[in-house]
Amino acid sequence: MWYYEKKLQYPVKVSECNPRLAKYLIEQYGGADGELAAALRYLNQRYTIPDKVIGLLNDIGTEEFAHLEMIATMVYKLTKDATPEQLKEAGIGEHYVNHDKALFYHNAAGAPFTATYIQAKGDPIADLYEDIAAEEKARATYQWIIDMSDDPDLNDSLKFLREREVVHSQRFREAVEILKADRDTKKVF
Repeated sequence: MWYYEKKLQYPVKVSECNPRLAKYLIEQYGGADGELAAALRYLNQRYTIPDKVIGLLNDIGTEEFAHLEMIATMVYKLTKDATPEQLKEAGIGEHYVNHDKALFYHNAAGAPFTATYIQAKGDPIADLYEDIAAEEKARATYQWIIDMSDDPDLNDSLKFLREREVVHSQRFREAVEILKADRDTKKVF
């Protein structure tokens, strides 16, 4: 199903160890509007979406996994040289106690990932509007993380991810219009 190239979709560089920034970024790893939730949402919804847009959900859902990989790389690079004291000062001492420096699916506040983040109504237009909202929330979160960051190298990768959210939102909007037009055409049997 997939062809895996052993490189990230976009390069990830960080200027220095920064556990506090990693804490903020973990929101996009295991938060409600993060990359894992998006990937699972779209790849689940594709089973009940009309054939005209099924490929879109498949493609974007797969790309979200590539984004998840980028976020994981960022968090790893931001924390790999951190001391336990630095992690505690950054507000992720509890994470360290439970997981060391391993990644774990939770949000920036430490709440674990839950399947309730993944919406699927079964109505294609309702699901696509949910997807548009998810992409716009992810875009906003990336912007707020960029606003909190003073790392120009990391911000470059974050800006790439933010712009991909914009593109995904646009594609979902186009899919809504395709389905609305199809719904409104007269069907003759």
